Amino acid sequence: MAGSVHYEVYIRKTAPAPWTLQMATEDRTVAVQSAEDMLADKRAAAVRVTREVLDPDTMEFASSTVLTRGAPEVRQKRVVPEEESGPRCNGPQDLYTPQAREVIGRVLEDWLVRQGVTAFELLHRPDLAEKLEASGMELQHAIQKVAVPESQAVGQPVHELVRHYQKLAEKALERVIAAGRRGQFPGLEDHSIADLAHRLEGQPDRAFIMGGVVSCALTGLRGGRTRLDRLMDLAERAPMDGHPRAMVLVPIEQILCEMLAARTNLADILGPGLDQGASLAAVVRMVAPDEIASLMRTDARMTLQMPNVDGPAARLGLRLEAGEFPLLAAALARMVLRELMSPRRLRPNDAAGEIDILRTLAMALTVTAGRLLTLEEVQNAFNERSKAIVTADFVGAYAKTCSTVLCEAEALTRLCENVTGTANKRSAARWLSACVGSLRFETEMRAAAGQTPAQKLGVLANLQRAVHSCGLNERDDAEISAAIGTVGGTVEGEARIVAMLARSPAPLPQKLSALLRMAAGETAPMGPAADRAKAEAVKLFRAPQSRATLSTTPEALAPLKGLMKAAGLAA
Repeated sequence: MAGSVHYEVYIRKTAPAPWTLQMATEDRTVAVQSAEDMLADKRAAAVRVTREVLDPDTMEFASSTVLTRGAPEVRQKRVVPEEESGPRCNGPQDLYTPQAREVIGRVLEDWLVRQGVTAFELLHRPDLAEKLEASGMELQHAIQKVAVPESQAVGQPVHELVRHYQKLAEKALERVIAAGRRGQFPGLEDHSIADLAHRLEGQPDRAFIMGGVVSCALTGLRGGRTRLDRLMDLAERAPMDGHPRAMVLVPIEQILCEMLAARTNLADILGPGLDQGASLAAVVRMVAPDEIASLMRTDARMTLQMPNVDGPAARLGLRLEAGEFPLLAAALARMVLRELMSPRRLRPNDAAGEIDILRTLAMALTVTAGRLLTLEEVQNAFNERSKAIVTADFVGAYAKTCSTVLCEAEALTRLCENVTGTANKRSAARWLSACVGSLRFETEMRAAAGQTPAQKLGVLANLQRAVHSCGLNERDDAEISAAIGTVGGTVEGEARIVAMLARSPAPLPQKLSALLRMAAGETAPMGPAADRAKAEAVKLFRAPQSRATLSTTPEALAPLKGLMKAAGLAA
């Protein structure tokens, strides 16, 4: 840690002044004492000491406060630009924007969940408007949730904003209720939605009326699966093309965006038995069914991990694949990224299964990159998720089921293979290096019952090759491979396999083949064992008797040329 940790002393000469760096030192005592002295001598109104730790992987400093003394910081009042002052919504029409509906969905979340509806439906259904108007305190609390933070943002008194939004809410609710009383939202029992769309074309309130027609068609339906089925029925009955078709599909898409944003609805649509990881995989399959089907045909393992999508979800997937509902497809893709970057476990009780589903998601999102998300966004999401699977808690749970140290090493190798990001690869490599470099690993491999020394060397060679395929940096790869090779050298040295091969009465080509396979890292890990096998093979090649044998049977040398090249004995 020498040189990677230092301490910085900051001062404020007056209470309103900003912090300025006064000195930096590697001695904590000197930093703290200097800060105390400056405060005591009144050379500063406030002092602060921070500890700066350099991360060797990212070459960035992580800062933590060690000491703060003196006058508290003066919070300056935020100056609100003139264009940002005043309420953000000034008329009922402003409540219908996506940003306003998002706020409504958040502040009225509990009420909307109890009713089983979305904010879009609330703004288009007279029965819901009447219920909310009658609830009293529910609406009042929601207005306060909006007014308090907005007051700080726009610099307007809270009570003025509360009165403003009360009047605005009354106008918006009255508009919906009045539209229902005038019969502006005809039911679909006696009308075709396609005919309504054609009749509404060109009318100024066509978006509001069609939104009401679609929303009212969901009246009495509970549960995401049932509601999605009804929306897909409406989409099938929409006009074939042009503005009338868009007039129907737009409100359906807006309802779907809000409906699928709720975890409860998503679980009902995809199946309540799916965990978080499987739900995300099902969402990706629903959004891109053709790409996932193609991937499953080329990789059988995907079939085991990718949940089945059927019913209304499959119907929606076909429409998304056809290019309909682009906003919904983008919203679902972003939702998957957000969940991947969140601290929430994909499979809380199955660490090994979490890596399986994470690999499945990585393949699925990568194959869809370019249409839904950029490759960079996908990589950033998996880099962030990889941070969570190299922590001590996760690795402990992951290795907990391993009964032997070899099983643990193989599991950690798989962990190294599946994490992304330079820093995360380094962290995973440290866990694997600590495992294969431990005395327990060497002891168990030497004393493993039920395996011959040759089998142990083969296992170590396989482990070493798996490490090479993990994409670790050169230093970590060399360090881990060397540790495995050292254990392999000990196992071979105790069994004297190379010496036994050299003295065996087997035919010369057979002995050379066995030695060259060890030297090439096929049947023994690269390291002392492979080096001894290579040296013995060189001796055999140089022996006069061997030369005479090989010269009389040149066809016996042909199969060995590839092994000789792999072992570094031929160009």
